Amino acid sequence: MSFASLEFVAFFAVVFVVTLFLQRLRKQTYKELFLLFASYFFYGYWDWRFAFLLLFVSFSAYISALFIHKKASLVIGIIIPLVVLGFFKYFNFFLSSFSILIGGDLGILNIILPVGISFYTFQSLSYVIDVKRKKIKAEKNFIRLALYISFFPQLVAGPIVKASEFLPQLDEDRRITRKNMEYGIQLMLFGFFKKIVIADHLSVFVDDVFKMPTAFHWLSIILAVISYSIQIYFDFSGYSDIAIGCAKCFGYDFCPNFNLPYLSENVTVFWRRWHISLSTWLKEYLYIPLGGNRKGKIRQYINLFVTMLLGGLWHGANWTFVFWGAMHGLALCVDKLLPKKLFSKGILKFVGTTLTFSFVTFLWIFFRADNFEVAWHIIKGVVTLQGGILQPFSWSFLAIAVVGAASALAIYRSKKNKEAQINGFYPLFNLNTVRGLTILFIEIGSILCLGFTGEHPFVYFQF
Repeated sequence: MSFASLEFVAFFAVVFVVTLFLQRLRKQTYKELFLLFASYFFYGYWDWRFAFLLLFVSFSAYISALFIHKKASLVIGIIIPLVVLGFFKYFNFFLSSFSILIGGDLGILNIILPVGISFYTFQSLSYVIDVKRKKIKAEKNFIRLALYISFFPQLVAGPIVKASEFLPQLDEDRRITRKNMEYGIQLMLFGFFKKIVIADHLSVFVDDVFKMPTAFHWLSIILAVISYSIQIYFDFSGYSDIAIGCAKCFGYDFCPNFNLPYLSENVTVFWRRWHISLSTWLKEYLYIPLGGNRKGKIRQYINLFVTMLLGGLWHGANWTFVFWGAMHGLALCVDKLLPKKLFSKGILKFVGTTLTFSFVTFLWIFFRADNFEVAWHIIKGVVTLQGGILQPFSWSFLAIAVVGAASALAIYRSKKNKEAQINGFYPLFNLNTVRGLTILFIEIGSILCLGFTGEHPFVYFQF
């Protein structure tokens, strides 16, 4: 069940009404149990069999945390989600890679990748580790822990929510209120606009070029690569907006997941602004345990590279993702070698931002390409000034204009408010004013009239 579907709208409406009814009964346990049931129904809508896998991962985390003082329990709590993730996502990848290495054919298994597996296994891992670190206490109520791992707004594609951020909210009287609804619905509408008005339209052009890169003019290829950088941003940040807004409607808070990443002056800042929940998770549960920056410069560079290498592999079982992560790891190491304030002000900041966007956009080629051959044809087509189909796709220019206008408004707002850093998080409109309602209805009208009606799943569903 995709967020961008009528099925989800109906599902959300039913869950909201029932939750509101249970809230008025003041039965917190009933409310949590119903949200858990709704989350499993939401997940099982793709394939009900994988709901049992989700339940198994949740139960293993629950038992492991309860007996965390036993070393074997900690090991089990970490090993089980890693084995589950490794088998379903990477078994065939490593098997086929080994087959190529030995020059044989070991075959592959017919394994279906469970949607959202990368996200809920990471949440399970962070919960067990945080209990071990004594950042939080082990949750004795299985319903609450299972709800944390499976809560439907963030279940399929994040953001990755830490237990220390969500479980305490279950101890509070989080309620459906008019204020939460105004906030949540506005965020959801922003997300729907990003996804079905911008990202899905761009995907039509991008898919054509990446399917037959040798058939297109080099200018069309450049436009397609830039379009993909905008598509993946609007697609994934749109999903995050819908997830955060949906949770807010029910009274729960998730941290923002994006903050104008393409205005970053270097790659380090980019990863503080792109997929913030994953960047934070990798730093806290991988980079720091590896030693972080505590064991000298050389070790720090190795830790950065390894972290991003594994971060690339997390995104997909393909060597293109590994290469993508490795290049970002090298870029982070280079950032550490440069003076900290080299691109921090004036024209140098503009230069740094342009170089960073160009670098990130170039690497999106490998992220999007099915294999290195396609990526090579994309790069070769530009370098050789290849001839072919010249298609100035109009929706690409609209998307570029939207990104430019949104960035300019964010810069203006941040300077007006004298903020140290540019804040790309949305200003919420006062729906008690004509201006606020006008903007709201224009946005709804744009979604209804300009929304792409084809079937385009969110990009991060595959991860």
